[in-house]
Amino acid sequence: MAQAKPGDTVKVHYTGKLEDGTVFDTSADRDPLQFTIGEGQIIPGFEQAVVGMNPGESKTIKVLTNDAYGPHREDMVLVVDRNQLPVDLIPEVGQQLQSRQPDGQIIVVTVIAVSESTVTVDANHPLAGKDLTFDIQLVEIV
Repeated sequence: MAQAKPGDTVKVHYTGKLEDGTVFDTSADRDPLQFTIGEGQIIPGFEQAVVGMNPGESKTIKVLTNDAYGPHREDMVLVVDRNQLPVDLIPEVGQQLQSRQPDGQIIVVTVIAVSESTVTVDANHPLAGKDLTFDIQLVEIV
């Protein structure tokens, strides 16, 4: 039976959990996730775990912060003057906003604090700084 290797396109079912057991994502109620091993389409630790698996095989892995979304970076937390935001925007903690960079790239930021004069936003991925656990089942090698 063929084992998954770099360059293979694979389909997997997965459930991702935080250290406290909270599920943050799962493919259980949808089609399997399809990606090509080695193309950097998913986090490195997940991709590495699929290498060597056989179709039908399941495993549980822990992906440490550096092989997931990286550490939480304080330099990606920014305080913005409210007058720099659109006039009709009423920011709320937890709200996600899009910001267009000078190079045209769009980044998503999360509002983490609001005052009369400023809004504090966090441009880190919501899972940055966290170790993650995944239950993975290799459905097929395409």
